Amino acid sequence: MQTIKTSCRGLSLLLDLNWDRALYFGTLAFALAAGAFLGSL
Repeated sequence: MQTIKTSCRGLSLLLDLNWDRALYFGTLAFALAAGAFLGSL
């Protein structure tokens, strides 16, 4: 039971880290797209 609890906690941490990284790259892509749009006006 202890092993299952530890691995579940590790999986939750991994998902939290990946969500943060996805949010970072999404924000970066949005900023680049907005800059390209404003530059084309």
